[in-house]
Amino acid sequence: MKPAAFRYHAPKTVDEAVAILARVAPEDGRVLAGGQSLVPTMAFRLAKPAHLVDINGVAALNRLTIADGKLVIGAGVRHAAFHKPACDGPLGALLADMVRHIAHYPIRNRGTFCGSLAHADPASEWCLVLAALDGEVLAKSARGERVIAARDFFKGIMTTALADDELLVEARLPLLPADAHCGFYEFNRRAGDFAMAMALGVYRLEAGKISAPRLAVGGAEVKPRRIAEAERALDGAAPGDAAFRAAAQAATAAIDPMEDNVTSAEFRRDLVLAVTRRALGRAAA
Repeated sequence: MKPAAFRYHAPKTVDEAVAILARVAPEDGRVLAGGQSLVPTMAFRLAKPAHLVDINGVAALNRLTIADGKLVIGAGVRHAAFHKPACDGPLGALLADMVRHIAHYPIRNRGTFCGSLAHADPASEWCLVLAALDGEVLAKSARGERVIAARDFFKGIMTTALADDELLVEARLPLLPADAHCGFYEFNRRAGDFAMAMALGVYRLEAGKISAPRLAVGGAEVKPRRIAEAERALDGAAPGDAAFRAAAQAATAAIDPMEDNVTSAEFRRDLVLAVTRRALGRAAA
């Protein structure tokens, strides 16, 4: 099929983009970045925006840099930018590991980090990392700017705190200390498919014991989130199968799993048990 008719806008600056959005958002105006999620839904006429605001010509949105102890990722930065570490240390290595699980190479060359956040698919790897690391996003509209913390940004399946006239300008991830241990694991039926469950674990060691643990789960619930019960099971424990099993069991008990005609809640709980243990095992390795 072909998309319904729409009017095309190609701003060259962020200010021009938000000014256009202020005019067209009431008419279901949408932002086009990588288009890997929006364009297919338009082709099937599941989405029929009257206006497309193409931000690919906004050079300022290609920013990928470190500022104030955070990795700043502009709205034009592609997934492929993370094939090699985007920064030194554990965060760069973690993102380079996670990007390999995003769809397929052609999609990674076109899709964007911030577009994935704005789309808010529960199975998005980048949504998981933003939630796990308590990252934040910068949103801008003709009314001004605001910074939205990850815990406030994701509202549900493909639903965020962004207003219709707001442009997600950049995402910010805090840099991880050099001694941070990170592990990611996801389960999907075939390579490149959407994850049915995934987990990300991050912690440090003090005198051989886990400190400052972070454990987040994605793909299993309507939005990714840190699991406080699992983090309490890890805090102060010696890294190893006993602690990782306890944390995985705590995560399994804490989630409210999604169900569909293929995947039951019980099966998703089993997946969370497995991916959590394996993510933590990779962090230890």
